[in-house]
Amino acid sequence: MDFELKTLDAAGAAAEKSDVLLVLVTEGFKAGKDAVSKLVTSALAARDLEPKAGKLLQAYRCEGIAAPRVLLAGAGDGSGKKIQAAVAAAAGVLRASAAKKLTILLPAGSGDEAVRAAVCATAESSYVYVTTKSKPEGRELKKVVVGVADAGAGRQAFGRAKAAATGIEFARELGNLPPNYATPTRLGEEAKKLAKNHGFKVEVMGPKEVEKLGMGSFMGVAKGSSEPLRFIVLRHEGGAKGDAPVVLVGKGITFDSGGVSIKPSADMDEMKFDMGGAASVLGTFRALGELKPKVNVVGIIPSCENMLDGSSYKPGDILTSMSGQTIEVLNTDAEGRLILCDALTYAERFKPKAVVDIATLTGACVIALGGVRSGLFASDDALAGQLQAAGDAALDPVWRMPLDDEYSEGLKTNFADVANVAGRAAGAVVAAKFLQRFTPNYPWAHLDIAGTAWKSGAGKGSTGRPVGLLLEFLLAQEGGAVTKGQGKAARSKAAA
Repeated sequence: MDFELKTLDAAGAAAEKSDVLLVLVTEGFKAGKDAVSKLVTSALAARDLEPKAGKLLQAYRCEGIAAPRVLLAGAGDGSGKKIQAAVAAAAGVLRASAAKKLTILLPAGSGDEAVRAAVCATAESSYVYVTTKSKPEGRELKKVVVGVADAGAGRQAFGRAKAAATGIEFARELGNLPPNYATPTRLGEEAKKLAKNHGFKVEVMGPKEVEKLGMGSFMGVAKGSSEPLRFIVLRHEGGAKGDAPVVLVGKGITFDSGGVSIKPSADMDEMKFDMGGAASVLGTFRALGELKPKVNVVGIIPSCENMLDGSSYKPGDILTSMSGQTIEVLNTDAEGRLILCDALTYAERFKPKAVVDIATLTGACVIALGGVRSGLFASDDALAGQLQAAGDAALDPVWRMPLDDEYSEGLKTNFADVANVAGRAAGAVVAAKFLQRFTPNYPWAHLDIAGTAWKSGAGKGSTGRPVGLLLEFLLAQEGGAVTKGQGKAARSKAAA
């Protein structure tokens, strides 16, 4: 989809040639003498339109307006969240119209937040998955003009929004692919394509290389599948040579049967989305390729299937992780933490500024937070604050969860250094405490996206979250951000 940022007021929007003109109307709407203003004023006066976010009114062939279809959408106070809601509400009408060119007139005084929300919401609402359909119906919308009072002032925000939209769509497409398409091998190939197209460094390792690294925990999970594992490392070197990188670690379970601790059959097809963390890392690198920020970023993706056959790992097995810590497997459906722990140990070699892992890790996080906010766990307060701020700015919110040492009690075992599960209580926190054991030497955060990486029901599909958050966070690192040594007291609890 082609986006264009253009200087437009209401009169300019009235003259803009397009199939649909979408006018976002705020509570403080101020009318001019142009045709668009007159239409909005009349609609508000007649109470046919409310400026409340999500309220819509359609008009056709209005005098003085070049676009044959006009859609008025309430945008509340004009905040990014309300702009997002307004565009989402208009999505159904836009799809039914088969419009190829859309002009969006943002409210007067709209800033960067509104521009970002309009671009990302339009891209999100117009996305259609067609890859594996025999007669695909592609999206009709090809061109979107975003009208603002001063296009020059919003140019940087617009560029970032386009990159975010591109990265989110890339992650959604990978997430939506069926598991016989999106194999660990395919993820490695996608990483290589990104590296070739955008100048990243890449290394894709297979079983032999992973065995040499001593990743016994990762290898244990992969044993039950005929699909070979892949350990993917991408590097964007946009910062100075000596600058410590931010490391993103994405869980890449391309299908999760639960292993010997097999899942119920209902909705098991959705376990193709268990590589949402990996997809978000690849999507973030796709966006980095567009923007090329002056920051060093490493993306690490441990990827395999969790299947069951005669060679599968089983409850009671003891695995030896790359860190040397031994792990008693009590549930083979708690596999994500077993592949991530080796990746988190591997991340140490980059002497990172910070490490953020992203994983569809626990159903417990879905119970706690639903599909609105991702769970945030962090050993470093500065890092947690930056991720929260990035999530708010990207309209991709998180909620910080605790990491008290007492939550580790249930992971004690008589037979290894740690068990991979405890009881049902506080399952998301206990999983995070397990991961924290493998992060003693750097600021670390964990994003549990089990509730936000995909949607079920009629709108089933990948969301591409948290690409928007991750990109916003990384762009903020150009100015320094996470400071070495901050959160030391919190990090010292990792060995508990």
